[in-house]
Amino acid sequence: MARRSDVTRQAILEAARERFASDGYERTTIRAIAADAGIDPAMVMRYYGNKENLFSVAADLDLRVPDLTEVPRADIGAVLARHVMTRWEGDETLMALLRAGVTNPAIAERMRSIFAAQLGPVVVTVAPGQVETRAGLVSTQVLGFTLCRYILKFPPVVAMSVEDVVRWLGPTLQRYLTEPEVLA
Repeated sequence: MARRSDVTRQAILEAARERFASDGYERTTIRAIAADAGIDPAMVMRYYGNKENLFSVAADLDLRVPDLTEVPRADIGAVLARHVMTRWEGDETLMALLRAGVTNPAIAERMRSIFAAQLGPVVVTVAPGQVETRAGLVSTQVLGFTLCRYILKFPPVVAMSVEDVVRWLGPTLQRYLTEPEVLA
């Protein structure tokens, strides 16, 4: 049987994810989250301390980067581009994190740590040299694409099918992950 505090925490997190996704970090208030969760704002503060802590917990996410070790080397970029489309499509937590990360330094740091911790180990399995650079370049493409498609909603990018995205984005990701090391 779930304890009432666990149910309350879960209600707060669900309300926070929805509110951050719809209103963004800056416009979201503890009061609005509490109202959405049907609780007193003091309860939000009791469990999470402040909005930044709540956002950090609500935006804790798994990028679910696929295991690329079994993927034929020539298909790595396409597999990763397809994954970007399926992973980001309709994920409110990712959208909230992306929106907030462009304006809030603490959240930007959170995004950097998530990408480094989750993308770096995958990159090292397919391209052991210059892992940080490769992971950083993959991140620029993924985050730039998702920002333009899902937040800024550039019409030509929004109109692209999954296959179009794989054809355009895949080769760039492929190059970042499989090209020989560039000497400094």
